[in-house]
Amino acid sequence: QVQLVESGGGLVQPGGSLRLSCAASGFVFKLTPMNWYRQAPGKERELVATVDPNKRTKYPKSAKGRFTISRDNDNNAVFIQINDLKPEDRGVYYCNVRRGRDHWGQGTQVTVSS
Repeated sequence: QVQLVESGGGLVQPGGSLRLSCAASGFVFKLTPMNWYRQAPGKERELVATVDPNKRTKYPKSAKGRFTISRDNDNNAVFIQINDLKPEDRGVYYCNVRRGRDHWGQGTQVTVSS
């Protein structure tokens, strides 16, 4: 079955950086687009980045410039680098894959505070 396990979250000061990781299993990773979502407190989950099997990336307007998604097809992993973190970046970050339906990991918490 599909499994997604996120890691790398934590407490970061404003202006800092984080690299989140997601280990994937249970499907043919190298052929599958992968997504990162974010859910801020009291808000709906929102897409922040997509990477296709050929490593082409796509970002919504709100995430362009500070977010960089990447993938390692040899090790079934997807990453997101977030630079210049702002308080509004706080929330739970989820790895996502669509295989018939949406599959989610447990999420990793990002807190931005001085």
